[in-house]
Amino acid sequence: MFERFTRDARSTVTGAVTEARQTGAATVTEEHLLLSLLALGALDPLGVDRTAVAADLAAARRRGGMSRADEEALAGLGIDLTEIVTRIEETHGEGALAAPAPRRRTLGASLRSAFGREGADDRTGSRHVPFTQGSKKVLEQSLRIALGRKDNHIGTLHLLLALLSRPGTVSEVLTDHGITYNTAETGLAA
Repeated sequence: MFERFTRDARSTVTGAVTEARQTGAATVTEEHLLLSLLALGALDPLGVDRTAVAADLAAARRRGGMSRADEEALAGLGIDLTEIVTRIEETHGEGALAAPAPRRRTLGASLRSAFGREGADDRTGSRHVPFTQGSKKVLEQSLRIALGRKDNHIGTLHLLLALLSRPGTVSEVLTDHGITYNTAETGLAA
């Protein structure tokens, strides 16, 4: 599947895996893809403040991945999401909703642990981190976008457009920073 990916697009995908590993995440999410694009500077021509975008992603993670639209919908029902997050953090500690889901132990990992051996993947830091359905959809959508634009390759622009074409926290954070599908397509295609 990755034969059409440019070097930068491949680096984005591998960078997303690295981002997931560094945070102890069980899966590679769309957020990891965006953080990788930011780290590569792929959004710099659009004037994106990397630190501010990363902070807003972290804030959304702190809210358990609830988007601004989710928060507004809950507010319409009289539910204050900030109050809920505050109460949960008072009970379970700061960032309780942002904690990555625990990794499932495999039979091999359990046996290695029982015999006092560290897992090979744990020693090298190269454990397999699967992509979520959402992040797989982003990769598939990037191909569709490239084909629609009659491009013979998949680059970071296609990955960014795919992230922006999907509803959710990542596209909302980008939109809050002035990056829409049209601005990205116009600003980076030149």
